[in-house]
Amino acid sequence: MWRFLGAALALILAFSAPAVSADDLTGSTRFLCSAVQATECLAGGDCGIDLPWNLNLPQFIEIDLEAKMLSTTAASGQNRTTPIKYVDSEEGMIALQGFEMGKGFTFVIDEQTGQVTVAIATNGRAVIVFGACTPLPGATGSGKK
Repeated sequence: MWRFLGAALALILAFSAPAVSADDLTGSTRFLCSAVQATECLAGGDCGIDLPWNLNLPQFIEIDLEAKMLSTTAASGQNRTTPIKYVDSEEGMIALQGFEMGKGFTFVIDEQTGQVTVAIATNGRAVIVFGACTPLPGATGSGKK
């Protein structure tokens, strides 16, 4: 019973995340996304909301659709990159997926508003992140498959 209530509460809190302002990404192939809020759930049913960096998630991610790469910013000092295995767009939404070091991820980005929702899953743990994206200078082109 408590496990169900915990999961239900996590879902309610996740869908009531504060609105974040972002930018129109239409036609952009490179953008910068900022993590605003994260919800972590463990297999036992325990869920909690936290700041993304407290969960070892970078505050900023650069997305390059043409190179199919996610990268931390140079200023972060983390020097992390992850390949994107799948890129698609449909009805104004961009979907990115990948898998690395035992973690699968999915990004769903609204091209018009720049709002992003990210799901990261590994054995016994899932994290959902809400954030906002903005185009990087000179970032135009097709970039989507």
